[in-house]
Amino acid sequence: MHVIARIAIVLQIVCLAAAAHAGGPIRPLHLRIVPVTGYACLNQKERRAANESGKIIHLATAIRSAKKRMPGAIVRARLCRDKDELVYVLTVLARDGKVARLTVDAIKGTIVGNR
Repeated sequence: MHVIARIAIVLQIVCLAAAAHAGGPIRPLHLRIVPVTGYACLNQKERRAANESGKIIHLATAIRSAKKRMPGAIVRARLCRDKDELVYVLTVLARDGKVARLTVDAIKGTIVGNR
């Protein structure tokens, strides 16, 4: 089970418990997990080939760059193509509870976008 799905389940349980405690109506929380759009993410064979080529930075380096920009937990990381370049698309659960997506250039290690 993906980490984001686990987080969604925990949030649903917390909301149900809070509603029951408050005596209000219990309504389920409907969360939508939105797939990455605009990127063509690599499969395992393509990722391995890219890593072995030595042209891209390690995922750990991309995560360090992302954490400098937005402290929090990385809940998902993918290596994708954005036009003609490779990027790491990192989903971050920030300390304030917001979820953001950071895009890190897989060659230079710089942040190239966020949402």
